[in-house]
Amino acid sequence: MNKPIRQNEWKSSSKQWELLKPQVRRMRKDPTPAEEQLWQHLRRKKMAGVKFRRQHTVGRFIVDFCSNQPRLIIEVDGEIHQQQMEQDTVREEYLRQQGYQVLRFSNENVLTKTEWVLAVIEEKIRVME
Repeated sequence: MNKPIRQNEWKSSSKQWELLKPQVRRMRKDPTPAEEQLWQHLRRKKMAGVKFRRQHTVGRFIVDFCSNQPRLIIEVDGEIHQQQMEQDTVREEYLRQQGYQVLRFSNENVLTKTEWVLAVIEEKIRVME
């Protein structure tokens, strides 16, 4: 069952936002090729009519793509994530505790298997509704 959205739920606390804002702005301005490609399919409610935000803060974390309805986060992982699996596990657990489900895709899959990635996302949205 989807958790109702509270007013201002998209926003981090003002203290967290001030700390993360410069990094978020830099990440939005200079996305990876895989993030940019996926964003073109998610923006403006193109994916099943769902609104996604990119480089969005959830607590102390910046996630690649976030939807509050359904509560879904999509992460696009580069090679660095192979070396920080423990940190990603802690991060994912926190996001789940906030009521989100998390999908992870490698940069390579986003770039070379785009249709498959989009189908997985669309199926996840359908199941969550």
